[in-house]
Amino acid sequence: MARSAYVICMIRLAFCIALLASPAAAWEFTPQPICTISHQTDEVDLAVTFDPATAIYEIRLTLVDRPWPSAPVFAIQFDGPAGLTISTDRHQLSSGNKTLSVTDTGFGNVLNGLGLNRSATLLLGDRTVGVALDGAADPVEEFRSCARGLAA
Repeated sequence: MARSAYVICMIRLAFCIALLASPAAAWEFTPQPICTISHQTDEVDLAVTFDPATAIYEIRLTLVDRPWPSAPVFAIQFDGPAGLTISTDRHQLSSGNKTLSVTDTGFGNVLNGLGLNRSATLLLGDRTVGVALDGAADPVEEFRSCARGLAA
């Protein structure tokens, strides 16, 4: 009996160590091939890009579990010290409505929202998706520097 209790204890310990060693979902910046901030949650894969060839910014929000509903207005509500809500009717759905994207020549409000707040709520029709912004500030600043450098 003591040996089986020991084995169970060791299995539990190994499981706990494996959980601690698992990579945490983090905000990441990459400069190549174009400036990109990315973040993954259980619900959504988020990417913001700047393409210097077109001088266009894009945000892509791909849902993991089901498609976005069709609706005329997409909004992001940022909550925190620099809270704001931004919205557009120029969003597009693709990949069987699982990916929502918005493009524009300026993304100051999006970048400020991501870098200066605690959370974002993505809103389209009756679908809401929450995104924690912990750790986004530094990648947002790296992204801004990248975009400025490539746009110059």
